[in-house]
Amino acid sequence: MRRIRSWLLAGAVLAGTAGPPPAAASELKVVVTIKPLHALVTRVMQGAGTPELLVKGTASPHAFALKPSQMRLLNEADIFFRMSEAVEPFTAKVVRSLPAGVEVVTMQEAEGVKLLARRTGATFERHQHGEAVDGHAWLDPDNAVAMTARIARALSARAPALAPIFRANAAALARDIADLAADLERDLAGVAGRPYIVFHDAFQYLERRYGLAPVGSIHVSPDVPPSGKRLAELRRKLTSLGAICVFAEPQSDPRLLANLVEGTGARLGTLDAEGVGLEPGPDLYFTLMRRLAGELKGCLAPPA
Repeated sequence: MRRIRSWLLAGAVLAGTAGPPPAAASELKVVVTIKPLHALVTRVMQGAGTPELLVKGTASPHAFALKPSQMRLLNEADIFFRMSEAVEPFTAKVVRSLPAGVEVVTMQEAEGVKLLARRTGATFERHQHGEAVDGHAWLDPDNAVAMTARIARALSARAPALAPIFRANAAALARDIADLAADLERDLAGVAGRPYIVFHDAFQYLERRYGLAPVGSIHVSPDVPPSGKRLAELRRKLTSLGAICVFAEPQSDPRLLANLVEGTGARLGTLDAEGVGLEPGPDLYFTLMRRLAGELKGCLAPPA
């Protein structure tokens, strides 16, 4: 704490130079849209503040609407981290109305982040959000490392006195993500190449990184149950593609899932790309990635 105070004092001295004064730790206000990004920002900020999370609980960023209190939070922020306008559509209009003093950092644009186009093959049904780029880039650990570096740069520029903390935290986080990536490679090696279908085509960053074999996606509205004809069509698709597993979303109706796979021989699993079922915090990214690997391995692994 004494060390932090000395950096804050140094920042106060520097504040007399031209331009706006840098933020002190107690003043640095950071807001983040979604849980995976919030976890990375939280880790980089440890010892120098805590970021605010916008999309909480089981809410989806694709259909999120800001409350007045959250809009006030954003208007008072120093930095606003988001993934992209495609992942968080509500931010498109919001960022245009923010005060000039709020820095908007779009992680999809971070240096070193490798993006993938949305899949459009015949067996992958049209994605409901319609974006050209797959925005779930955090599911490749290499992209998470690139985002970590961008987070540290943004925070350090806004609070130079605390830059040593941000840089040290980012370096430690990058090492931990590298260890995670190695663990995932070991855990998923046994299911590489085994065919499956997803409800939400959001996992290709993880799939390409670890040689997984999705053969298609299906779209079933959570609000409108499919007709008998549609169910029969989907069952034929599962059978024709040889899918071992069907991976639904956390909010999927269990009765619908049971009807869908009936008679196909496919098993059921659940994949959560955004951590909607997890508590936010500094370890969420690691929990999210390990849980995804566990679900994939648990459903796709051959019977013992």
